[in-house]
Amino acid sequence: MSAAIAALIQADDLCFSRNAERIFGPLNFQLQAGEALMVKGDNGSGKTTLLRVLAGLLPQESGVIRLKGHPFSRDAFVHLAAYLGHRHGHKAELTVLQNLRFTASLHGAVSETHLETLIGECGLAGFEDTPAGKLSSGQNKRLSLARLQARPSTLWLMDEPYANLDLAGIDWVNRLVQRHIAAG
Repeated sequence: MSAAIAALIQADDLCFSRNAERIFGPLNFQLQAGEALMVKGDNGSGKTTLLRVLAGLLPQESGVIRLKGHPFSRDAFVHLAAYLGHRHGHKAELTVLQNLRFTASLHGAVSETHLETLIGECGLAGFEDTPAGKLSSGQNKRLSLARLQARPSTLWLMDEPYANLDLAGIDWVNRLVQRHIAAG
């Protein structure tokens, strides 16, 4: 399959077991640009484990993961995708703006204007100089989602993106995801 028409991410016969107990698999799916996939299941059913395997944070038991038609590699994942897990992934001692600057600097130049826009869109205007450790759980989730946008990523793997958000935050996440899907 050529890279131009290959799926952003594809899993073929993907399996994962822990302590000889099958957590999931075999799974087969592919996700093209402009598509979304929501994984649903009970607590403990393996959703987070699946996302961690797809992000290369856990080794699969068997099967193949492809990114744009090529076998999974950490370098390819970092250039193509971003993973939003249960942990916020930012520094508690850094302010909202410092955390966004840090993320942006790791992944290329992003203008201060863009970072200020992200802060406004995520609902943290007025908290720019507040250390992340002083934010509520919902505000920390908003910062994590803003950081996701501060770096160029075609593919987002998001684990419970609505956790700790109020109704306005959930609506914002829905708009955010729809915009990302529309952008391919």
